[in-house]
Amino acid sequence: MLTIETKYHGKMTVDEKNVFTFEKGLPGFSDETAFALLPFAEESPFFILQSAQTPELAFVIADPFPFFPAYDFRLDDAVVNQLQIQSEGDVLVFVILTVADPFANSTANLQAPIVLNKANRYGKQVILADERYTTKHSLMSKITEEAEHASVDSKTK
Repeated sequence: MLTIETKYHGKMTVDEKNVFTFEKGLPGFSDETAFALLPFAEESPFFILQSAQTPELAFVIADPFPFFPAYDFRLDDAVVNQLQIQSEGDVLVFVILTVADPFANSTANLQAPIVLNKANRYGKQVILADERYTTKHSLMSKITEEAEHASVDSKTK
């Protein structure tokens, strides 16, 4: 167990299996090499990627697939080797959110996902060279579109 100061939850004791090593840090934060994956709240699709060294450095992240079911990318061999990925089942993917007020204006960075290997606790932010993805995909417009589509579907039945 590891005790860390966090941005959103104060002092916490964290299971070391939830602390990931980012060998080269994150872009813009090369000295920050250890991050804890913390739940934002119970029953929430959101998480916090909290620096183990700097309490003020934390990112709100989410599993992108519930919000963007068609989100798809391939890791190149260099990343697979760096993270020592042996099985697709060991990989967790998150995207960093830019949380806005109101929350409906929040966006997700699909161009640079956070890839974690849960087997060895290595992580990396991967910059994708894929024109389909940008740093500002609206979270709520996707949810609103799906809700409207579901409403139309239910009315036509």
